[in-house]
Amino acid sequence: MHRLIRVIEESQLKKEIPQFNIGDTIRVSVRVEEADKTRTQMFEGIVIKRQGSGVRESFTVRRISFGEGVERNFPLHSPTVQKVELVRSGKVRRSKLYYLRKSSGKRNRIEEERSKKEEKVQSPAPAVAAS
Repeated sequence: MHRLIRVIEESQLKKEIPQFNIGDTIRVSVRVEEADKTRTQMFEGIVIKRQGSGVRESFTVRRISFGEGVERNFPLHSPTVQKVELVRSGKVRRSKLYYLRKSSGKRNRIEEERSKKEEKVQSPAPAVAAS
């Protein structure tokens, strides 16, 4: 019984999902159906939560829109979520960023995580003593 459920769930999983974590800024393309038309709407913000696994995995994205905080929950493997793009990686030390709900302005900024290559390129050359 459980094997059959697992096989069905694996067939529903999306193949091309970018690697993103909490604190990253992402752009989600969502399919919106209005009357007889369908269009794609972008939602860009900071990932404040990821939960679940497999088909049930979802994530929450928060952004400030017209001075008001807006959060949306997206099922990761839903057909309405067309594409997820990583805009920038954030450096955080928490698994859930609920504290962003209380703060605003500059306090809401998350430091950008740098890769090892960028750190090597930006580090200054060691000073050589003239003899």
